[in-house]
Amino acid sequence: MIQIRQLHKSYHTEALSLHVLKGLNLDIETGEYVSIMGASGSGKSTLLNILGILDTYDEGKYHLNGTVIKDLNEKTAAKYRNEYIGFVFQSFNLINFKNALENVALPLYYKKVSRKKRNIIAMEHLDKMGLKDWAHHMPNELSGGQKQRVAIARAMISNPKIILADEPTGALDSSTTVEVMNVLTNLNKEGITTIIVTHEMSVAEATNRIIHLKDGMIEYENHKNDGVFTQKSINQTIPTNSLIL
Repeated sequence: MIQIRQLHKSYHTEALSLHVLKGLNLDIETGEYVSIMGASGSGKSTLLNILGILDTYDEGKYHLNGTVIKDLNEKTAAKYRNEYIGFVFQSFNLINFKNALENVALPLYYKKVSRKKRNIIAMEHLDKMGLKDWAHHMPNELSGGQKQRVAIARAMISNPKIILADEPTGALDSSTTVEVMNVLTNLNKEGITTIIVTHEMSVAEATNRIIHLKDGMIEYENHKNDGVFTQKSINQTIPTNSLIL
């Protein structure tokens, strides 16, 4: 599903150039359940934004289901996002003046689906998340876990092949974290490739593969086999010129 080769990404200001991703290589197969961990500045959010076609890269190759994703105009980028990717964010990103049903239905509005049809489909997704009775409640009437389940329903309404979740449990307590991770795990069991950026080991351990980033490279990975993780070293050379003053 995802193949990345020698990916480089830098951010530039008048004072310096910050080399964030440094020749990163990564393969993620269809249906995998993957988490990405790393300290602040390791490149995990940059990588997720590139995977989600929200940011560009400088050098290397990014293949999404066999298509090279590079230098796309916004219309084409939106087409691939709509076709392949559902996003889940830490802050939920719900629209405060729309109820749960309207929030979930929003992606179908942009696809010009009729109101009646999109509301029927949105209700089906809310029902799947156990939120049918909360469909007409506003975001400020929902708990954190309910908001995140609404956000997941919204991400799923376009039938994406990949879920990209950026710290999806970062604003939740421990019991609600388990609830949301159960939802994501069940979606993965249905065949959705699921990629989670997290700083919480308990969240990462719910996935089957943990990718550890350090200084813009994959330092090592953990792979789950029969419920037990084993470590796999990654032979990637980190360049020394990561910060150019």
